[in-house]
Amino acid sequence: MPEISVADDAVIVTGTERTLSHRPREVRLDDGTTVVHESRGGTLSSAWAADLGGVFVEVVHVGDGPEGGELVLVVQEHDVVSLGDLYAAEPPSQVRPAWPQALDLAVGLMGERTRVLTSAGEVSRADVEDFHQRLLGVLHG
Repeated sequence: MPEISVADDAVIVTGTERTLSHRPREVRLDDGTTVVHESRGGTLSSAWAADLGGVFVEVVHVGDGPEGGELVLVVQEHDVVSLGDLYAAEPPSQVRPAWPQALDLAVGLMGERTRVLTSAGEVSRADVEDFHQRLLGVLHG
């Protein structure tokens, strides 16, 4: 049975054949494969997918967040989305214009009951939507 866990700053997805770890801006498979966005020297431009054995994962670059090159991990059959640093407990005093746009696209990958994992811990879709509005408030005053 596939397993999804959180360890330190990583979301770990274990299938019957491979294991994947998702950290902000980076995905690694246990076979040594590393996925990063092209803005960070990788080859991913928009999306990447893999079958880990019993669990299918997608990695999506929805746009730049607080640092750029953020990757979102989607485990559809388990209704899990991992946002990395796209979500924070509090918005900073200045926001890059692309960040709210990227977060808005990430919300589109979630259902009402999606388990949302972030660098700040597990949150709800409503928490992400609220944070999105606060980012827009910082950006537009």
